[in-house]
Amino acid sequence: MWGIGLKKVRNALSAKQVPYLAMAAAFSFLIMMFNLPIPGGTTGHAVGGAFIAILLGPWTAMIAVSVVLIIQAVVFGDGGITAIGANCINMGVVLPFVSYGVYRLVAGKATSGARLYAGAFLAGYIGLVLAALLTGIEFGIQPLIAVGPDGHPLYAPYPLSVAIPAMAGEHALLFGVVEGAVTAALVRLFIKNDPDSVYALKEA
Repeated sequence: MWGIGLKKVRNALSAKQVPYLAMAAAFSFLIMMFNLPIPGGTTGHAVGGAFIAILLGPWTAMIAVSVVLIIQAVVFGDGGITAIGANCINMGVVLPFVSYGVYRLVAGKATSGARLYAGAFLAGYIGLVLAALLTGIEFGIQPLIAVGPDGHPLYAPYPLSVAIPAMAGEHALLFGVVEGAVTAALVRLFIKNDPDSVYALKEA
C-alpha cells in the first residue's frame, strides 16, 4: 500500500501542494504528541489524518501520517518500534481512507455550507474512533495469541472486554470530538482562503 501511495503522491501532488504536505505532516506530528492517559492503562490523542485526507487526498495522508508515526517511534520512543506496523495500519491507512469515504458520503458535491462541514466533522470523528476500535481489538487479542508457559499474557494483559471500551469508548467521548472539530475548522479555513488546494473539492 505504501508503494502504491508513493507513486500516487508523486503523480498527483503539485509543486504548490508540497509545502502543504510538509505543514500537514508537522501538524499531525504536533497533535499526536499530546498523549493523555485514559482509564484502562493506555493513552489517547488526535491524529489529524482526516484533515490531511480531505486537503491532499487519502493516499497522501497515508504517507504523511505513516512518516510521522515512524519518526515518533524511532526518535521519541512513542508507540514503539515493534508497533509501527499496527500503528501505521490503524492511523495511516484505515483512518485517512475511512475519513475520506465518510466525508464524500456526507458532503457529496457540496462546496460550502452545513453539509460540507458536517461531513468534515464526521470524517474526523468516525475515522479516529474506528482506528481506536481496531487498536483495542489488537490489544485485546494479545492474551489469546501471546502467552507464556505459565499461561500469563506476554504483552498486553487486558482482554477484549477491557481493551475495546478503554480505547473506543474514550475516543468516542473525547478524542474523536476533538479530531472532528479540528478537521471541520481547518477545512473551513482552507475552503475560505484557498479552495483550489483542497483535494476533496476537486474530486467532487
